[in-house]
Amino acid sequence: MDTDVIIVGAGPTGLMLAGELRLAGVRPLVLERQPQLWDVPKASGIGGRILDLLRYRGLLERFEAASADPYPPLRLPFGGMHLDFTRIGEAPMKVLPMPQMEIERLLAERADELGAEVRRGHQVNGVRQDEDSVTAEVSGPEGAYTVTAQYLVACDGGRSRIRDMAGIVFSGTTYPDVVRLAQVSVGDEVTVHENGDLEVPGFGRVAAGFTRTDNGQLAFAVTPDGVLHLSTTEDETVEYDDDVPMDMDELQASIRRVLGAEIPMKDAKRLSRFTFKDRQAEQYRAGRILVAGDAAHLFPATGIALNAGMLDTVNLAWKLGAEIGGWAPEGLLDTYHDERHFAGSRARLHARAQVALRRGLDAAAEALRALFQELAADEQPLRRVGDLIAANDTRYPGAGDHALIGTFAPDFALDTERGASSVAQLMHTARPILLVLTDRPELREIAQGWHDRVEIRTATTDQRPADALLIRPDGHIAWVAAIDGPAEDAASTLREALAAWFGAPLTAAVG
Repeated sequence: MDTDVIIVGAGPTGLMLAGELRLAGVRPLVLERQPQLWDVPKASGIGGRILDLLRYRGLLERFEAASADPYPPLRLPFGGMHLDFTRIGEAPMKVLPMPQMEIERLLAERADELGAEVRRGHQVNGVRQDEDSVTAEVSGPEGAYTVTAQYLVACDGGRSRIRDMAGIVFSGTTYPDVVRLAQVSVGDEVTVHENGDLEVPGFGRVAAGFTRTDNGQLAFAVTPDGVLHLSTTEDETVEYDDDVPMDMDELQASIRRVLGAEIPMKDAKRLSRFTFKDRQAEQYRAGRILVAGDAAHLFPATGIALNAGMLDTVNLAWKLGAEIGGWAPEGLLDTYHDERHFAGSRARLHARAQVALRRGLDAAAEALRALFQELAADEQPLRRVGDLIAANDTRYPGAGDHALIGTFAPDFALDTERGASSVAQLMHTARPILLVLTDRPELREIAQGWHDRVEIRTATTDQRPADALLIRPDGHIAWVAAIDGPAEDAASTLREALAAWFGAPLTAAVG
């Protein structure tokens, strides 16, 4: 093999996967058709569960340092309205604003530090696979060549050519909505009122928030530092290439169609355009070819895709590492589809709900929005929706009835044999961990059969959620020993969980 895994696409999904594969001991090769880091503004930040995962890898501080405004008070757009998390203290959803170009730069830096190879200006023109390998036909600056690996992962976006070559069906709907986003300064001739409204010359006062007209929707807010965050939404029949950047003339033309007037603006910090698609791959795996990120799912709402794609890779990387390392139990790699297709369906749930909220124009739709806004003013439903958006409520299907199985491991302080630590610190190396939190030596003894694959740690804590936790490299819990539960049951189910997720024990430890 020329490499272990070929990754097609060096966006956030592909670069995150490259780093995770290196942590799993795998040699990835990233092939990207663009000759340099892409500078077209797309996503404007990361948020939700991926922030926890970055902290569990020891990367969050690096991302926080690169953000000009870490964790601002959050009023999150949702279906043509806002969810106001500023009123409930610790919000279930947090956002770290930064342009996608910066996210990609940081992930590329991390992949390089870990030894991943990224080839820019190399386009994959064809793929073929057999029972043992997959081969990519590539054209690069010095001509055509082929690369062979054990697996290939398509991270090449919503219009993935690799997905189509693999015969993976990408079913769903394309909506006519075209959204244009801008971060600009208001023109000198525009007056900004104390409540954030704008006084536009020759037109009059435009209220902050959402303005609906017969031709679409205008939304804006002015931040304390004077930056105007503005968007328009229109139904159009034009097919846009999302990789072609938008300019100020296109934005002003859209504002003119929706509002009936232009808003004087200057000093654009961000200009971007995107369309709404609701699609999901029917299978995330076709033999030795897998899909992740936008190649696996597209959501008809903002602020979802990048976070979901990065989480895909964390789930996938350690399973590919197990397959390539030769210790994966039967069916392990197939759980990537099972778990991440489920997570993608959960994300589509709230994205589709946003479609219903924003696209209705009759009195019934107005009533739906009014009722939803009333419900979102109460803390419990606001937290429930926030957890859904953040993917905090994702619980992968798994064996066992304990409420923690399949959930993301909570972080809490630990006192270990090596000193003060935390769950997050233990996860920096992306190794599976058996964390024993009370006097249960029999659990440590059982796990010795897997000590080449599973790190066994003992600790005490004031926040003990269970007697012991088996935590996968992606941070999700595979097994739990209930507090004061029967020792025989815990011993038996631990053996089953270790074998199910991490293969057969060492031969020397059997018996």
